Amino acid sequence: MQKVLVVAPSWVGDCMLMQPMLLRLKQRFPDCLIDVLAPPWTLSLLKQMPEVSEVIVNPFPHGALHLLARYRLGKQLRAYLYDAAYVLPNSLKSALVPYFANIPRRIGFIGEMRYGLLTEARKLDTEKLPLMVERFAQLAEETRNEIQNGVLHPHLSVTNETRQKVLQKLGLSVDLPVAIFCPGAEYGPAKRWPVQYYAELAQQLRTQGFAVWLIGSPKDRDVAEKIVSLGNQPVRNLCGTTDLSDAIALLSCASLVVSNDSGLMHIAAALDRPMLAIFGSSSPQFTPPLSTQARVLKLDLPCSPCFKRECPLRHFNCMMQLTPSEVGKQVTTILEKHT
Repeated sequence: MQKVLVVAPSWVGDCMLMQPMLLRLKQRFPDCLIDVLAPPWTLSLLKQMPEVSEVIVNPFPHGALHLLARYRLGKQLRAYLYDAAYVLPNSLKSALVPYFANIPRRIGFIGEMRYGLLTEARKLDTEKLPLMVERFAQLAEETRNEIQNGVLHPHLSVTNETRQKVLQKLGLSVDLPVAIFCPGAEYGPAKRWPVQYYAELAQQLRTQGFAVWLIGSPKDRDVAEKIVSLGNQPVRNLCGTTDLSDAIALLSCASLVVSNDSGLMHIAAALDRPMLAIFGSSSPQFTPPLSTQARVLKLDLPCSPCFKRECPLRHFNCMMQLTPSEVGKQVTTILEKHT
């Protein structure tokens, strides 16, 4: 039986995009055990992926070297006797633990000049593999092999029992159709559709008979409170009151999701919920929501995508010109498609 360690990305959304790569490993090696070294905030998500055998917490803050601590962790992992490691992040730091663990095959893209740390340092062809999900999936193939049968979409499922437990815990019901907004984005404000626009769209949906829930991290709570305060008192602000597993269960209840480019966007796509995904400073050409139920909304402005945390031109036109009335039209279109 082959044992594999996968070094996961740091972001929730990227971990969701990792799942097709794990599935491909299972297709190639049906009896293999796949452990994932991942940040603690991704554990709830990874535990819902049937391809994952065990999750090992990666305790190192994003960007921190902690060389001695990485050596100690790698030394501990030697006892696992892994046959291969797949290093998904491109940083030098991410390749250290598999190297210190003496894993005989260590596979990843060249990245930060880490030839000595990887036994198979592959050159990434960004034109041939424009999507992040494709790049991850290619690592599951042998060197120079094409991705077999295309890349599958990430997929999550939630049982009705799990869904009901979370609804009961939070005092929620699905008596009305549910619209869920994900107004946060961990990377920065340039990825966030304006608060007042979310508030106006919430008002529109409530008049159409929707219950509106706001989901996100504790960092998003103040933003969500502003949406509520702008004429949306019946809206439930759940930001910071749920863990990731709760959020997954709640998203599975949605008749509609409206989200910025974020980890929750990728989770909603994996749950195949009807969704409007709003892009401004980032690009759907790299990390789109991978679902036939999702529709990307973006303005093709000359300055977008800039991939900045804040608008460098200070006008924020990529989001400001994407008005609630325009998004409301797209809501009508996507709901008609799914009725």
